[in-house]
Amino acid sequence: ASIHLLTQHTTITMFKHSLQRFNSTFSRRFYSSKHEPFDLVVVGGGPGGYVCSIAAAQKGLRTACIEKRGALGGTCLNVGCIPSKALLHGSHLFHEANHEMKDWGVVNSGVKLELDQMMKKKSSAVTGLTSGIEHLFKKNGVTYFKGEGSFKDKNTLLVNGEEIKTKNTVIATGSDPVELPFLKFDEETIVSSTGALSLKQVPKKMAVVGGGVIGLELGSVWSRLGAQVDVIEFADQICPTLDHEVSKTFKQILTKQGLKFNMSTKVVSGEKNKNGGVTLTMEPVKGGAAKSVDYDVVLVSVGRKAYTSNLGLDKIGVKTDKLGRVEIDNHFSTGVEGVYAIGDVVRGPMLAHKAEDEGLAIAETLAGGVGHINYDAIPGVIYTAPEVADVGMNEQTLKEKGIKYKVGKFPMMANSRARTIGRADGFVKILADAETDKVLGVHIIGEAAGELIAEASLALEYGASAEDLYRTVHAHPTFSEAIKEAAMLASSSEGGKPGKCIHF
Repeated sequence: ASIHLLTQHTTITMFKHSLQRFNSTFSRRFYSSKHEPFDLVVVGGGPGGYVCSIAAAQKGLRTACIEKRGALGGTCLNVGCIPSKALLHGSHLFHEANHEMKDWGVVNSGVKLELDQMMKKKSSAVTGLTSGIEHLFKKNGVTYFKGEGSFKDKNTLLVNGEEIKTKNTVIATGSDPVELPFLKFDEETIVSSTGALSLKQVPKKMAVVGGGVIGLELGSVWSRLGAQVDVIEFADQICPTLDHEVSKTFKQILTKQGLKFNMSTKVVSGEKNKNGGVTLTMEPVKGGAAKSVDYDVVLVSVGRKAYTSNLGLDKIGVKTDKLGRVEIDNHFSTGVEGVYAIGDVVRGPMLAHKAEDEGLAIAETLAGGVGHINYDAIPGVIYTAPEVADVGMNEQTLKEKGIKYKVGKFPMMANSRARTIGRADGFVKILADAETDKVLGVHIIGEAAGELIAEASLALEYGASAEDLYRTVHAHPTFSEAIKEAAMLASSSEGGKPGKCIHF
């Protein structure tokens, strides 16, 4: 009986201790805002926000993240980077099956598109990744508030009527597509990138207003699936920030694939027509006769703008610039004590990986370390086929700055791997300092360019020379050998004379 009573007493004691631990954890995770402030609250659960939240929690900061979408990952994961890559891949498979496999002896008859299934595959990828981030929040102890956050004061945020106290706040609310006043989004016939990812059928004729990254990626998706795609661009070249030689080659390749371009052209009006489509009126930028064209779907991709609506920034004195972006210093501070901002909502390129690294940097800083980003070594990628990628300065920038440079340009046609598999469009172009041989910029158009650019980014990060690149052993046969050969060409160039490499 004594042993039984002792065992019973021990069990009750253990249960009480377990209950106390549970109540403590429960209170800390769900009600701590009412009793003790968080070390950090991140407003926005996109690439910058969720990475910042996890990194801060891993460094010992009591962290919460507020996201109104109901799913983590922001624009990138839900209606941007990830679903677009799914459709780019799916449409490429469809195009290969219809046009390329026969060259390899793989003969298909009756290949058809089941768009609903392609969309389901896209959605499953998105769902899996968003739920994965929520799991990472739980694993790392990040408190997740679903709802729209706004400032009551610099140390208090409101979410669904609840006050959340915090010592520090990071604004990471991302961006929204820019809408033209005469082309209001209905996400069916006049669509942003969001609507273009969920069309219910392949349009016969599609207009892409804006020849930038988003427009060309999504335009190439629907072109491969069977649409006639017209790109209407105000500038005289597509993706104007690219190296001009790359931009020119890129346009030639896309034209060969079937996209049609109206350059130096502006859209002056658009209206729904009786056929259920949209009639666009456009005219040359420098003046001339206007023309009207009917389209089934119009994708407006003229840029994105910082999202700061309903945040209550004016209540705490956070300033925005003329483009609506939150103003920050070189340490992400808004000038209001304890309030910081990162990602698309601040200056700089609107890239998910830029936002992620800013999230890591500010988390490091708030944990007592020193966060840093080299903005000169942030790569950009266009996920068309072939891909386009760059990092560092292009030729026009070097000329504007008066920097003397040398060029190494190696065609993918001379790369054994690319030529063997029929992916020989494009080239690798390396720009190096004329005196020191330091790599200043790398520009790639070709298969797997988005993967190849990582080596170039590392070269810029560590101040490598072109010689460093070509003396590094590259596996054979690989696409990366094109970087080696381009580096060899750049490094051996002297006095404006072309350098030498092995295979070109």
